[in-house]
Amino acid sequence: MKWISVLLLLLLAGPGLAQRHYWNADYDSLHRTLYRHAADTARVPRLAHLVLITELSEPVRRQQAVELVAELLRLNASTHQLATAAPYQKLQTGLRLWQREQYAGALGAMQQAIELFDEAGQPVPFLLSDLAPLYNKLRQTDTRFAYFQRKLRQYQVHGPLENEAACYLVLGGTYRHRGDYNQAISHYLHAADLLKKFNRRLYSNELMVAGSTYAEWGNPQRALYYLQQAAQWNDKSQIAGLQRFYSEHAVASLYLQLRNLHAAEQYIAKALQTARADALNKGTYTAYAFLLQSQLLMARGQAAAALPLLTRAQYLSDSLKMDITGRPGEFALDATWARYYVARGNYPAAEKHWQKAYAMATAANFQMLRPKYLRELVRFEAAHGTPAKAQQYSLAYLTLQDTLNRMQGHNLLAQYEGERVEQAQQDQIAQLRQEKTVQALRLRQRNQLLLISLIALALISGLGVVVYRQLHINRRTLAQLRQTQNQLVQSEKWAFVGEVSAGIAHELQNPLNFMKRFAEVSTSLVDNMDHQPDSPKLEHEILVGLRQNLQEISQHGMRASAIIKDMLEHARAGTGQRTTTDLNALVLEYLHLARQSQEFQESAAVVGVETNLAPDLPAVPVVPPDMGRVLLNLFTNAFYAVMQRHRSGEADYAPQVRVDSRLLPGAVQVRVSDNGTGMPEEVRRKVFEAFFTTKPLGEGTGLGLSLSHDIVKGHGGTISVESAEGQGTEFTITLPVE
Repeated sequence: MKWISVLLLLLLAGPGLAQRHYWNADYDSLHRTLYRHAADTARVPRLAHLVLITELSEPVRRQQAVELVAELLRLNASTHQLATAAPYQKLQTGLRLWQREQYAGALGAMQQAIELFDEAGQPVPFLLSDLAPLYNKLRQTDTRFAYFQRKLRQYQVHGPLENEAACYLVLGGTYRHRGDYNQAISHYLHAADLLKKFNRRLYSNELMVAGSTYAEWGNPQRALYYLQQAAQWNDKSQIAGLQRFYSEHAVASLYLQLRNLHAAEQYIAKALQTARADALNKGTYTAYAFLLQSQLLMARGQAAAALPLLTRAQYLSDSLKMDITGRPGEFALDATWARYYVARGNYPAAEKHWQKAYAMATAANFQMLRPKYLRELVRFEAAHGTPAKAQQYSLAYLTLQDTLNRMQGHNLLAQYEGERVEQAQQDQIAQLRQEKTVQALRLRQRNQLLLISLIALALISGLGVVVYRQLHINRRTLAQLRQTQNQLVQSEKWAFVGEVSAGIAHELQNPLNFMKRFAEVSTSLVDNMDHQPDSPKLEHEILVGLRQNLQEISQHGMRASAIIKDMLEHARAGTGQRTTTDLNALVLEYLHLARQSQEFQESAAVVGVETNLAPDLPAVPVVPPDMGRVLLNLFTNAFYAVMQRHRSGEADYAPQVRVDSRLLPGAVQVRVSDNGTGMPEEVRRKVFEAFFTTKPLGEGTGLGLSLSHDIVKGHGGTISVESAEGQGTEFTITLPVE
C-alpha cells in the first residue's frame, strides 16, 4: 500500500513539487552523474536541465554549455524527446557566436532563443540574466534597460516568476551603474523576494548586492543588516563559491570603510580561504582578496608591505583581463595603486592611476564610480598637483553631478507619475493572474478526479484479487509457520545449552589441565624416590616440590569451583525476594567487606576511600544479596585497579576510591570511581561480556561484571562504565524508585 500513497501524493502535489528543487540543483553534481545514465532517453532530460542552469558568463561554463547543447541535439535527433528543439538550436548559434566574440550576433540569437522558450512555457532565468554581460560588452546600457523593462512587464502578466526575478535582478544592476541607489535597492529586494521561492543561492546573492549597494549609498547600518542576513543564509544552506566569496568580500569592504580593521582582517582571511578553495574562479577571487589585503595594510600605515600583494593582483588582472566591475563587485585596482603611490610619495604615478581609474569607470558607464573618482582627483590635484587641474576636475565633477541630479529628478517624476499607471497595471495583472489560477485549478482538479477515479477502480479490482490470493497463501503458510516455530524453539534451546556448555568447558579446561600436569609431576617425584639412594636432603626437596604441587592443585581446584559458583549465581540471579532497602547502608556494608577481604587487608591503609552519600536517598526495592554482590564486584575491581597502579612505582601517586550516591527524578544512582590504571577503548567495550577478564590467569573468572550487569538489568536499572587509560574508571548504577 505504500506505493499507492506515494502515487496519490505526487498526483495531488502536481508539478510544483519538482519545480521547487529544479533550480537549486548543483551543476557540478548533476554534470558528474550525467554519464552514469547509459540510456539516451535518460540523458536527454538531464542534459536539458544542465543547459538551463549553466551560468554562461563564465568562459569555462560557456564552453561546457556549447558541448552540452551539441550532445543534447544529437541525442534528441534519435529519441525525439524534446517537445521542440528550436530554442536549443538558436541557443547553440548564440553560444558559438559568443565564443568567437561576435557579441552582437550572439545577443540577437540568444534573444530569439528566449522568445522560443517563452512560447514553449519553459522558464530560463539563468539565460535571461546572462544576456547582461553581452549588453555590457556592446556598451548598450540603455538598450539593455529597455529590453529588460519590456520583458519584466511581459512576465508580470504571463509569468513565469523565475523569469520575472531575473529581470528585476538585471534592472537592479542597471540602476546601480547609473547611480540611482534607491531604484537599484528596490529592484534587488524585489528580485530577492521572488528568488527565495525557487533558488536559495541567487536569493543570497541579491541580499548581498542590496547590502553592498546600501554601503555605496552611505547607509552602513542597513548594509551590514543585509550582508549579515546573507552570511547566515549561506551557512544555513551550505552555499559556497561566488555567493560566499561575495558576502565575505562585501563585509570586509564595509568594515574597511568603517575603520574596523580587526573585523576587516577576519573577513579578508575568510575571503582568501574561499577564493583558494574555488577551482573555477580561483584566480579572479584571489585578485579581489589581494586587493583587500593591500587596502588593509595601507589603512594600518604599512604601505610598503602592500606592494607584493598589489603586484600579484595586477598580474592576475592582466592575465585574466579583469574589468573594473565584476560579479564579486567593484575591482578598484587602479584606485588602490593610486592610494599606494600617494602613501609612498610618488605623485606622478598616483595621478596616472587616478586618471586611469576614472577613464575605466567612464568607459564602462559606471556612474556610481565616476563621481567618486572625480572627487579623489580634485582632492589629489588640490594637495599634490596644480590648481588648474584641480579646477578642471572640479568643473567636470559639478557637470556630472548636475547630469545625475537631472536624471534623478526625472526618475522621481517618472516614479511619481508611474505609480498611478503601475497601480492600474498591477490591478490588471492581479485580475489576469486570478483568472488564470482559477482556470488552471479547475483543469487540474478535473484531471486529478478523473485520474484518481481510474486508479481507484483499478486498485479495487486489483486489491480484490490480491486479498483472495493472500488469504489462500496465509492459510497454507500458517500451518508451516507453526511447525517451523516449534522447531525453532527446540533449536534455540539446544543452541543455548551448547553455547553455555562450551563456555563452561572452555573456562574449566585451564584449571583442570594445570591440576592434571601438577598431579603428573607429583607422581613422577614419588616414583623417583624409590629409585634414588637414601638422602635426607633429596627427600626434603621432593617433599617441598610435592607440597608446592598440591598447593597449585588446590588453587586451581578453587578456581574451577569459583567458575561453577559464578555460573550458578548467573542462573539464580533475580530469583530472590525484593525488599525495600537502604541503599546507602548496603553500600557501606559491602565497602567494609571489600576492604576487610583477605586480598586487600594489607593495602587497606594505603588506599584512600571517600564516600559522598546523599542523605535524602529513599529506600529502593532490591534483592539485597544480589545487589550486594554487584557492589562488592565493583569495589574489589576498584581496589585491584588502584593497587596495580600503586605497585608500578609511579611517583607522587596516591590510590583513591570514591563512592557517591544521589537522587535523580524517579531513580537513584550509585557511582564507584577510582584513579587506577583505567581501560583502553577495546577493553571498555567488552567488560560486561561473560568470561572476559584482563586479570592474569588464575586471578579472575570474567563472570563478575557479566553477573553484575544481569542483576542490575533484572532490577530494571542500568549499569555503565566510563574509563580513560592511565586516568581511572567510573561505574554508574541507576535503579528505578517505585
